[in-house]
Amino acid sequence: MASSTGYRNSVDEEYFMALALLSSFRSKDPESRVGACIVSQQNQVLSLGYNDMPRGCMDEDMPWAREGAPNINIELEHMYVCHAELNAIVNKNSADVRGGRVYVTLFPCNECAKLIIQSGIVEVVYLRTREDSDGTLLREGGIKYS
Repeated sequence: MASSTGYRNSVDEEYFMALALLSSFRSKDPESRVGACIVSQQNQVLSLGYNDMPRGCMDEDMPWAREGAPNINIELEHMYVCHAELNAIVNKNSADVRGGRVYVTLFPCNECAKLIIQSGIVEVVYLRTREDSDGTLLREGGIKYS
């Protein structure tokens, strides 16, 4: 179990990333399943998220979900799907994420980087890199990432 003292060790890091990875399994995204886990300064899990349709919207109604659908238009998909980081931040209920960390299975896109900066999260720990995001926003926003 993760320590509540704020001290971080490799077991904590693996545990939080495992929660992000486990969350990603809930995604129905046919191209990329992404999970996120937000953790407080005291190493308490505040929220989990994964990329999915907004609440009440059905995947089955989207062009990429139809049987025999042609190649997926990623730009079209991105117009509808909520990213894991966004879902984790909005699913936090009353928890304060300021000063916390987010563990994500894929490096944040620029839209999610903006949201991370604005929410007060101070660190991003990611599993896989992303070709279309170089970390400029996170660096400029003073967010540590590794």
